[in-house]
Amino acid sequence: MLTLYGITKRYKDKTALSDVSLELDCGIYGLLGPNGAGKSTLMNIITGNIRPTEGKVLWDGTDICRLGGQFRSLIGYAPQQQGLYDSFSGRRFLSYMAALKGIAKKDVRDEIDRVLSYVNMQEAADRAIGGYSGGMKQRILIAQAILGSPRLIVMDEPTAGLDPKERVRVREQIKALSGDKVIIVSTHVVSDIAPIAGDILLIRSGSIVDRGGVDALCKKYGDSRDLEEVYMHIFGEEEAS
Repeated sequence: MLTLYGITKRYKDKTALSDVSLELDCGIYGLLGPNGAGKSTLMNIITGNIRPTEGKVLWDGTDICRLGGQFRSLIGYAPQQQGLYDSFSGRRFLSYMAALKGIAKKDVRDEIDRVLSYVNMQEAADRAIGGYSGGMKQRILIAQAILGSPRLIVMDEPTAGLDPKERVRVREQIKALSGDKVIIVSTHVVSDIAPIAGDILLIRSGSIVDRGGVDALCKKYGDSRDLEEVYMHIFGEEEAS
């Protein structure tokens, strides 16, 4: 279980997150909100890339700061198409990430083959990443995120900039990962997360303003037929600005 207690993050005179508290068990969670709502900051705190000004993040009851390297071996993170090396082949990039995750050398080849097969990238594995399409880059990021079968997977805007066909492919790959993992998908594309998330977290101006299943949220906000209507009801002004 992932637990957040009173997470606040301030940058000088700006508060990016304010007193965020959550308990997340196994399942897929959609973190929805407009640009600038605090989604990426929250993802970076959960993954340990930055530290909160106040509050703490716990994994199975233990502060992730105390877990250190042990926590990093439990987590998979797919950022927004960054951290890629254009001159690397997909296979070399995955080998590099496997080393950073501490995966035993004897297991690396089989593990890379497993994740390449999962994202259907075997044929492109030995090509330079710089020649990949946006969808292929997103799939190789998903592949590195699931190296080592992590228990916590965090994805920041995994379908950003993709065409509709690639978005569906990525969405189905995320859905197939669910089961015994905590999966958090940060996005502002409602249609990409509504079909697969068991729980939706709505964030505005650094605070969680509501949480619930898709059906429950739709009923709560005027018996809307879909989550897109709920999203526009809550965030319409921010999206238009």
